[in-house]
Amino acid sequence: MNPIRDPHDPHELAGEYVLGTLSAARRREVEQALVHDEALRAAVRYWEERLLPLAGLAEPVTPSAALWARIERSTAPPARPATPWWNGLNLWRALAAGGLTAAAIMAVVIGVRVDAPPTYMVVLAQPQSMAPGWIVKVSDSRTLRLEQLVQTAVPPQKALQLWTKADGWKGPVSLGLVTPGRPFEVKLDKLPPLQPNQLFEITLEPEQGSPIGRPTGPILFIGRAVKTI
Repeated sequence: MNPIRDPHDPHELAGEYVLGTLSAARRREVEQALVHDEALRAAVRYWEERLLPLAGLAEPVTPSAALWARIERSTAPPARPATPWWNGLNLWRALAAGGLTAAAIMAVVIGVRVDAPPTYMVVLAQPQSMAPGWIVKVSDSRTLRLEQLVQTAVPPQKALQLWTKADGWKGPVSLGLVTPGRPFEVKLDKLPPLQPNQLFEITLEPEQGSPIGRPTGPILFIGRAVKTI
């Protein structure tokens, strides 16, 4: 049997399998491939070890019985001799209690480091496909860190520029030019406190940045802030 692999990153497939976000048919294909594919088994073990500790990030809460009964009916897998830990709901309950949204969870799946939990997180995705490309993480010290998830080609004499805008602002504010492959950090001390749902985007601009103080080029990646703690 040929290994079942993601054409770009087998760890992404393994992460989705562990999280239980694959379709039933795709999940069965992966389970069959695990019998023969040692690399895929190693990737699954990696994500099991990486995701299980996330359940300890927050104290569990108890939503209404009717809500969880509905979720259990919609997500229950076919009867099997044994159920992997990630198919249960305890992990999802703990993550939800900690304020980690689906976007934040998928950010973990595609490779973001899990350090001390940031205060805010933004998944910047391509507007058309909604494929994640960058992650914004803001700490308690109001330091913003931008992390690259995918290769982003920049045409000659062009640059990537990061912007943000909250409700009530007159317009977007530039946070600086972004160079793919290089670390990007910026202090937010001169801006108002970050707000849930605050807009962030990366646009394609002239090499020295936008000449008019607001975006002029196409939006390459866009997302909104989620408060994580």
